Amino acid sequence: MKVIIGSDHAGFSMKSQVKTVLEDMGHSVEDVGCHSEDSVDYPVYGKAVAAGVARGEFTKGILVCGSGLGMSMIANRFVGVRAALCNDLYSAVLSRRHNDANLLVMGGRLIGADLAAEIVRTWLVTEFDGGRHQGRIAQLDEV
Repeated sequence: MKVIIGSDHAGFSMKSQVKTVLEDMGHSVEDVGCHSEDSVDYPVYGKAVAAGVARGEFTKGILVCGSGLGMSMIANRFVGVRAALCNDLYSAVLSRRHNDANLLVMGGRLIGADLAAEIVRTWLVTEFDGGRHQGRIAQLDEV
């Protein structure tokens, strides 16, 4: 699977750990930055990841910032992107099963590395249920 990832300075450490998890799972990873803990503006990296997913260049995207809120806001402005802020396993599962989320967002200052790794693994292997949920996804795309 082709996965694009990005973060701001507050999510840099977690993004680096997530990148290792993805590579260990055998996925192709494009890291669009940031590349240090020096202060940056999160929309720059959120746009890069969301645009790659929206264009269909990447199967999935992952964003990390301090809380996950800012990255969620920027990512969901892109047509075709269904970004889900998931700081627990249950949200990760439901975001895939019911919402067919194609972009995972996490808060680097809110959860630990072990939980983040488990969220990523779970999110990537959870399938979309389709059925009654497909019509709701279509309604999202109409907005």
